[in-house]
Amino acid sequence: DRGETRERMSKRRLTIARNLVTAQQTAAMLTTFNEIDMSALMSLRERRKDQFKKSHGVGLGIASFFVKASIGALRAFPRVNAEIQGDEIVYKHYYDIGMAVGAEGGLVVPVLRDADRLGFADIELGIRDFAARAGNGSLTLEDLKGGTFTITNGGVFGSMMSTPILNPPQVGILGLHKIADRAVPVNGQVVIRPMMYLALSYD
Repeated sequence: DRGETRERMSKRRLTIARNLVTAQQTAAMLTTFNEIDMSALMSLRERRKDQFKKSHGVGLGIASFFVKASIGALRAFPRVNAEIQGDEIVYKHYYDIGMAVGAEGGLVVPVLRDADRLGFADIELGIRDFAARAGNGSLTLEDLKGGTFTITNGGVFGSMMSTPILNPPQVGILGLHKIADRAVPVNGQVVIRPMMYLALSYD
């Protein structure tokens, strides 16, 4: 007897599932991939991390760099910081960045409000707070509402590449992945560099 068991899905997991299916059915979703050489970022982080931790009481991760870079890109390409309502594109002139984090009941996306006004330490503290509250179940509905763009990090699960699904009504989501040493050509020479694939899914 092989048997089977059943588990009732939580209300939150059902809601997330429905939203993601809706996004796939209603958006003309495309994912584009790029690879980036993380050498400069990792070198800077290595040089500054001890002083950063001493000054701010939090580690210097890579997420804050990507939040800052994303905001710069969203300023240059404002349609990606927008949403579609009927036959109109609604442009957001603020940057509320959703940060996807794993929780027991499934992935949740709490939002860093006015992220363009935050320093690196504030971003890192915000992300750490989200992760802690996702773990203990104390995130509120207000924490999860109103993001204009989302960043998700499959690299924490060891993923080399993925195709992120839009977080509706947003029209863009950036997926980060595992940093891996790879052989790449640089100025006619093959060298080993820490490389990461980025995936941008957008409508």
